[in-house]
Amino acid sequence: MSSSVTDLASIKQFKFERILNEVTHALVLLGSFPTDNTARSEQTGRSPAILRIEKTALSTDVLREGVLGNYTWLFGWLSDARERDGVEKGADLKINVICPATDVHIRKIVMVHETPDLYQRIVEPYIESLPKSRTQWVENILSGVSEQSKILYTCPEFLIIPDMKWDLVTVSSLYILAIARYHNQEGEISPRRIRSMRDLRRGDLSWLKKLREEASKIVKDRWSLGEGSVRCFIHYQPSYFPCRSKCIVPADHFHVHIANATYMGLGAGMTVGQAWLLDDVISLLELDSPTSSHSGSIMQRMTFTYGLGEQHGLFVGMKAAQAELNDNKET
Repeated sequence: MSSSVTDLASIKQFKFERILNEVTHALVLLGSFPTDNTARSEQTGRSPAILRIEKTALSTDVLREGVLGNYTWLFGWLSDARERDGVEKGADLKINVICPATDVHIRKIVMVHETPDLYQRIVEPYIESLPKSRTQWVENILSGVSEQSKILYTCPEFLIIPDMKWDLVTVSSLYILAIARYHNQEGEISPRRIRSMRDLRRGDLSWLKKLREEASKIVKDRWSLGEGSVRCFIHYQPSYFPCRSKCIVPADHFHVHIANATYMGLGAGMTVGQAWLLDDVISLLELDSPTSSHSGSIMQRMTFTYGLGEQHGLFVGMKAAQAELNDNKET
């Protein structure tokens, strides 16, 4: 369902509940907007919503507001004087709205341990149960059907595209994504789907290194960012809710986040317990034995520890399994 927030006037209807996150250049608020047509708001007449307000500095010719499903992005001014010498000045703020916000957006984090066995018993079946319709928009991008004008780089192994959170101008908050295509264990194109770090093999090293190299070239050629200026990282667990290329890539399409190394505005998405540096993942795969296929790759054999929201679809099963792990430690 689409967001009920379409312009700055709509923001006045926001009812504040609490602060979700506060960093130097951004403020994330939880609240609600009035509505009468969502299942979650039948009793209250309001839909849960998240407002992310961040500082920006854009000229009027690059202001691009829009609505995409639950997501709306607007621009605001801190005073009534939107014009200076007859010319509209750049916006002071960018306002991202998620409405209605799901329980996955509004989550309290609990740390869990995912052993290879728990991945096979709980996580993998959960991923497989997700509707394929959620990822059709990604398939459309990868197959060349849509969003082609936004692509920054493409090759048989992956493509690189801007994230919605970035305005394509403010270099200090640069944020782009690399989305992988299908590969086999030798890194060649095949029907093997890479859904997350669990699916990575030593044979994927060549295209992962190529991704790292091309990301560096793009930010240098387009935005004059030198070596070491970006942070390339992978989420685990990745997000399991639908959106589009300008937002967050669904979890059954492996993707790498590429952000300015000095940018701290991504909140929990850059914290220990969710983000893994691409450099470290490459190093782990390099340590794996070339003959490890019979026993599984290092990613298949590892136990991952990560934060999981209380309302996440994996939470109940994974939390129950933690007690099982603790019992095994005691025996």
